[in-house]
Amino acid sequence: MLVRIIGTDLPGRGPGPAAGRLRLGNVHVGVQKKAEVVSRVPASEPEARWEFEVTSREVDGLLDVGGPWVHGRPGARFLYLSWGAVDGSSFAMFRRAKLMFGDIPTELLRRAHEGAGVLVAELGLTDREGGPVCARVRPPDITWTLR
Repeated sequence: MLVRIIGTDLPGRGPGPAAGRLRLGNVHVGVQKKAEVVSRVPASEPEARWEFEVTSREVDGLLDVGGPWVHGRPGARFLYLSWGAVDGSSFAMFRRAKLMFGDIPTELLRRAHEGAGVLVAELGLTDREGGPVCARVRPPDITWTLR
C-alpha cells in the first residue's frame, strides 16, 4: 500500500523567536524508517512530502500494516515524523509525532489495502506554541484521504 504524507505550515518559516531558533539550530523533520530518520526536510521549507510503501495483510479478519516504516504492536500501529538538529552528517532527534493507523477510517484503510489509490495524510507541522508538532496527531489536526 502506498502512503503519502504532506506536511504544511513548517515551524521554521515564521518571523517569531521560535522559528528563528529552529533555523539557527538547523532543525529538520523526516520520516522514521526503523531507527533511522530519512528524507529530512529543513523546518524552514514551505512543505514536506514523503511517499513510501507499507505492507498490509488480513489477520483474523482484521487489516494489519507493517514494514520498516511502521512502528508499534498489532492494533496500535503508527508512523513517526521525527524532528532533530542536523550538524554535518549527524541528526540529534529531540521530538517525534505519531500518525496512528487506528485514526484512519476502516473503510478508507481497506480500500487502500485493495489498491484503490494512494493513502494520503495531510497535517500542519507547527504546534500551538509555534514549535514542531509532536505526540499523537489526531483528527481534525490530520486528515486521511485516498487519491
